[in-house]
Amino acid sequence: MMSDFIVRALLAGVLVALIAGPLGCFVVWRRMSYFGDTLAHSALFGLALGLLLDISLELAVIFACLVLAIILVLLENRRELSTDTILGILAHSSLALGLVIMSFTDNQLNLMAYLFGDLLTASNRDIAWIGAVVIVVLGILFTQWNRLLTITLHEELAHVEGLNVIRVRLLLMLLIALIVAVSMKVIGILLITSLLIIPPACARMFSKTPESMAAIASLIGCVSVCGGMTASWFWDTPTGPSIVVTASLLFVFSRLLGLNAGAAG
Repeated sequence: MMSDFIVRALLAGVLVALIAGPLGCFVVWRRMSYFGDTLAHSALFGLALGLLLDISLELAVIFACLVLAIILVLLENRRELSTDTILGILAHSSLALGLVIMSFTDNQLNLMAYLFGDLLTASNRDIAWIGAVVIVVLGILFTQWNRLLTITLHEELAHVEGLNVIRVRLLLMLLIALIVAVSMKVIGILLITSLLIIPPACARMFSKTPESMAAIASLIGCVSVCGGMTASWFWDTPTGPSIVVTASLLFVFSRLLGLNAGAAG
């Protein structure tokens, strides 16, 4: 019989993978892979802020990630700097500010735990947090999918149709920031950013429509979680990195299939 902590870990990982798939597709489509790393740096700033003010670390991280998403959208709208440049400035500034703030606190925070996470320590409370956010984000994606897709793939058409591009873009950024924030403690910063990028990049090889790419990305993410946890169980390897390695191998395999299909054609 499977141990309870394994079941909780598997459930937490699958929940994150389900929502990271479609959200990651927007990250890939908008060529914003660095956005995940920027959110990770802002999350560390949120941790430092929570320690300094002695408030809930989860709420502090959510606040920091959401603020960064708002700042990014506002700076993008000015069009004075490229998105990559803005992300680089925000990433390093938030990380440096977080480290400075942390120097004023007496708490010794284990940053490695937040970088790599530990799925095997997932509690019922963690799963409830992640599950609630996943349900909310999935509901918003379902109702706003066409608008989000339009401003991502056809921004000029979105302007013509009268969509508030800034508002819809901000909604997308906030959804990604929210998922990163609530899953960081258990999943880890490196794992959540990997699940946002690798499965969608892999799914792109087998998709003909945006909707199929989102669905396949979620499936690949879930397979990566299950495969990584299985490898971790049998070979006693770190759970988070094992999941990332599994996702990477699936990506390499998808590329090989694509090359073979091209050669055969």
